[in-house]
Amino acid sequence: MGNEGEIVHIQNSDDLKTKLQEAGSKLVVIDFFAVWCGPCKIIGPKVEELSKELQDVVFLKVDVDECEDIATEYDISSMPTFVFIRESKVLETFSGANYNRLKETIEKHK
Repeated sequence: MGNEGEIVHIQNSDDLKTKLQEAGSKLVVIDFFAVWCGPCKIIGPKVEELSKELQDVVFLKVDVDECEDIATEYDISSMPTFVFIRESKVLETFSGANYNRLKETIEKHK
């Protein structure tokens, strides 16, 4: 594939469904962000680093302004919000640019 460790930007809800299916039993972390959101800009590069470090976790990014339907489906009200999914089921969700919590939650579900 050649994009190991890269964060995939989701285009639409069909794209997301496909990516969730392709992930199989791997942990999927969706970063719901907005381009105008300050905290998102701060944590963004750290999420990139994590995605390179943790090859067995699938990282996806969803721009809430481009994909309002997905944001609504996952009940996203503030950015950034991280949603943790396995086999298309939501395991956990939290909001806020909290890097330590992000790491801990990934470790917990990996």
